[in-house]
Amino acid sequence: MASLKNKKIAILTEEGFEQVELTSPLEALRYEGATVHVISPQSGRIKAWDKTGWGITVDVDKELGEVSPADYDALLLPGGVLNPDKLRQNKDAVAFVAAFLAEGKPLAAICHGPQMLIETGMIKGRKLTSYPSLQTDLKNAGAHWVDEEVVVDRGLVTSRRPADLPAFNKKMIEEIAEGVHEGA
Repeated sequence: MASLKNKKIAILTEEGFEQVELTSPLEALRYEGATVHVISPQSGRIKAWDKTGWGITVDVDKELGEVSPADYDALLLPGGVLNPDKLRQNKDAVAFVAAFLAEGKPLAAICHGPQMLIETGMIKGRKLTSYPSLQTDLKNAGAHWVDEEVVVDRGLVTSRRPADLPAFNKKMIEEIAEGVHEGA
């Protein structure tokens, strides 16, 4: 794996993120030496969803209003049903995500996380995957949806579900190590 020693990664999330879809990539990124901040519109601590009920609580490192996309080299959007549904209604969160797409910075989204990509209006023509229930929404937004373990499209890394995390984490780390993707 490539070292991410000088990389700063943002994890944008709300309450109700799928626990393993935050904890597994977070551990993988930190193992590779990245500085990782959990960012949320909330302050303090937020609760995870763990398959069928509430899970752990996670400290919020930075509130969304305190940070800029310019502060980070890459963005991770964990899934969970509640998390992206809350975030996509927050104009500041949508603008934060859109900035990463506009600048071609690596962006990784898993499961229901790609709902945030729809809100940006910037995925027309992009190839990606997600939890299967989102495929119609993503296609309607102009994306080319495929049912694959992990999909990479010019720095945009997407996966379907927690079972895809090993492949997702590996590709996410590779893309972050590569850096900005021109023309994304």
